[in-house]
Amino acid sequence: MITRYSRPEMRAIWTDENKLNLWLQIELLASEALAKEGIVPRRDFAKIKAGCDKWFADLPGLVARQRELEKTLNHDVIGFTTAVAEAINDPASRWFHFGLTSSDVGDTCYAVQMRQSADLLIADVQKLLPVIARRAKEHKLTPCIGRSHGIQAEPTTFGLKLALMHDEFTRALRRLQAVRHVVAVGKISGAVGTSAHLSPRVEAYVCKKLGLHPAPIATQVVQRDIHAEFQLTMALVGASIERWAVEFRHLQRTEVLEAEEPFTKGQKGSSAMPHKRNPITWERLTGLARVLRGNAVAALENVALWHERDISHSSVERIIFPDSCTLLDYMFGLLTRLMEGIVVYPANMKKNLGLSLGMWNSQTVLLALIKKGLTREEAYHLVQTGAMKTWEVKHAGRDDADFLAELKADPAVAKHFKQGELEALCSLNFHFKEVKSRFKKLGL
Repeated sequence: MITRYSRPEMRAIWTDENKLNLWLQIELLASEALAKEGIVPRRDFAKIKAGCDKWFADLPGLVARQRELEKTLNHDVIGFTTAVAEAINDPASRWFHFGLTSSDVGDTCYAVQMRQSADLLIADVQKLLPVIARRAKEHKLTPCIGRSHGIQAEPTTFGLKLALMHDEFTRALRRLQAVRHVVAVGKISGAVGTSAHLSPRVEAYVCKKLGLHPAPIATQVVQRDIHAEFQLTMALVGASIERWAVEFRHLQRTEVLEAEEPFTKGQKGSSAMPHKRNPITWERLTGLARVLRGNAVAALENVALWHERDISHSSVERIIFPDSCTLLDYMFGLLTRLMEGIVVYPANMKKNLGLSLGMWNSQTVLLALIKKGLTREEAYHLVQTGAMKTWEVKHAGRDDADFLAELKADPAVAKHFKQGELEALCSLNFHFKEVKSRFKKLGL
């Protein structure tokens, strides 16, 4: 279902038309290399090329014919080579697929498809990053409470949250760029990878023309740890998307409501409760990240094959490659749209900051007392006592609970501070003095 919503460019990479187009390119380049080697006569290569050109011009026709032949042959590559041999329609067709095995074609094709997909995913991140950067700078100094264990901790800014997000997706970009190189490996080395029937020069020629590097050694297949790394990278990038989906889902809770995903005109939130505005898109991203991880597990299972090759991996890859690539592309589209339209509520952030009655200054006061000469244990006891008294006043239903007031009223604390010193310490400015330098360090 998700495939329908991903970009047409990504879907096109994993169509049978693109696959057979790449198979044709690989086979034709191999035949051309063999002609350069003096194995295939030039006149026969010209006939092979003419037959391939017929199918290059009619890829849907090639797909249809290959599928028709496969029904009887029960072998997709033989269905393909038979269809091309029909188009060549000459004894020269005997040279087509000469010395190759099916995986030479299939695995080299996968390398090109993975690289093509990586290019689009890299472009996705490059589109997302400026959006996050813009929103981060917009809220560079918008105060909000930081939380640990879900409990209020110390103040931060919403811009710092988004700067952190930008940094994480900068790493995602680097990971995708790195894995693009890792997977760009082809092989034309035969049934068990010994190059017994084709010179390594043929492999080098084909790979160079396709922008790949030859596998330094292979069996009948390119080793599947390479493919697993690609899937694991997509799963890790998906986990980063989930990490932020969970963050913003929490911030949208009614009791928090510091940020909210866009709720578009005409949208309905619940079939039963008309008032609902649910974080459904963030939840969708959370769920889809699980699918990417599941596909990565399947790719790990594909690493261990029998001897020089079995085909237990093949059926898996026909599903997980197109699914993961189109899925991650779709997720990036959603994430970019959400970050462009996310609704931020600074007033609620300010209100939530007040819920802990200024106790987010506890560490600041603790460290100040240590600087005054108290042991850490002594300072901790004084600050915690003030905090517990603040909670007691709050839970008693009084509206005058205030951490700073409790500290100033405690002679054991107050005697260590000059007039106005505690007030200066217990301020947002104290916590935000390095925000601009952090943005500068990140290049934002």
